[in-house]
Amino acid sequence: MRTATLPVGFIPLVDAAPLIVAQEMGFAAQEGIALDLRRAPSWSSLRDMLSFGQVDAAHMLSTVPVAMAMGLGGVGTRLAAVAVTSVNGNVIGVKRALEQSLIDAGYAFDFQDAYAAGRALLQVSQKPLRIGVPFPFSMHAELVFYWLAGLQPVLDGQVEIRTVPPPLMADAIEAGEIDAFCVGEPWGSRAVDKGLGALLLPGTAIWNFAPEKVLAVRQDWAETERALLDRLIRAVWRAARWLSQPDAVTLASEILSRPAFLDLPPEMLERALTGRLTINAAGAERHTEQFLEFARGAANFPWRSQAEWIGQHLARRTGLDEAAARTAARTVFRSDLFRAALSGTSADLPGASSKVEGALEGDTAVASAAGRVILCRDRFFDGRVFEPGA
Repeated sequence: MRTATLPVGFIPLVDAAPLIVAQEMGFAAQEGIALDLRRAPSWSSLRDMLSFGQVDAAHMLSTVPVAMAMGLGGVGTRLAAVAVTSVNGNVIGVKRALEQSLIDAGYAFDFQDAYAAGRALLQVSQKPLRIGVPFPFSMHAELVFYWLAGLQPVLDGQVEIRTVPPPLMADAIEAGEIDAFCVGEPWGSRAVDKGLGALLLPGTAIWNFAPEKVLAVRQDWAETERALLDRLIRAVWRAARWLSQPDAVTLASEILSRPAFLDLPPEMLERALTGRLTINAAGAERHTEQFLEFARGAANFPWRSQAEWIGQHLARRTGLDEAAARTAARTVFRSDLFRAALSGTSADLPGASSKVEGALEGDTAVASAAGRVILCRDRFFDGRVFEPGA
């Protein structure tokens, strides 16, 4: 098989691991491809790199292809999410002054109760509360809006969302530009290690199983380069399975720490891979189950229902028609392409392409070809469920 080189973009985050590992551990080579990994400084630049053909695929925010299909963001290229590369992995943090105000108010920083954390934060913060997120159309922004609006339905004047590239989140806290943040690891831990803030919640406290990043390609490229796409999907899927093994943590941390990738100490990256996070400058630790998932619970499957959830919530906060948004969103998460790429492998895929989101209280078996698919707890903090097509 002749090796084909694919330019692939990524942002320096722990959840870029499936693409990085696919290349560095030889999973791409097994498929006869090489990944030319290109680091981007921000999500807008990575979106443009993919949209205008500078890269063929990218590690992308799960919301971006949906937003583009809805006409948001000013770029008309149609993108396809052909696999989910990671679930969860975000943290919500606050600056040191807010941390002290929360302590003075008696908040215990239990790192799991979204209701208590949100109520305490809204009570002690000055208005507006300036929250940094990596991109306007991101799971970070959707989680923050869903969480705070669930506690205080009218947020006008109460909360101001600001866009800050992930590697610059700690700098924005230090410069006094934001009061809090929602960001993917390791950049929340970076703020803690620099003594600039404390971690308040993991993203899992808001939605237990949120699709965070996807493998995104241009829709036209997916149609004309099906053989290459299949090989890419399989390589990333195998890398994700490897990453889900407990004994992969040390080596994965060392690979990600290299200057070409995250250029940070392996020990910091290990925290996200194990779910054991240091939450403040005093060194207090919290352990979060499912903090970052690469494969368990059919994590890689691009559920159309998850795309619909994203579309509906983007529409609600941008004033677009919700029904049209859900229809557009369903076309973006390409479970059909994912199934086709993995046919003939050992993958056991769900029998359906949509499901009720937020209904699972614990690990649950679902219908599949071999009967081995177990989905993980996927509850929303407020107990609501989302029914696709409703």
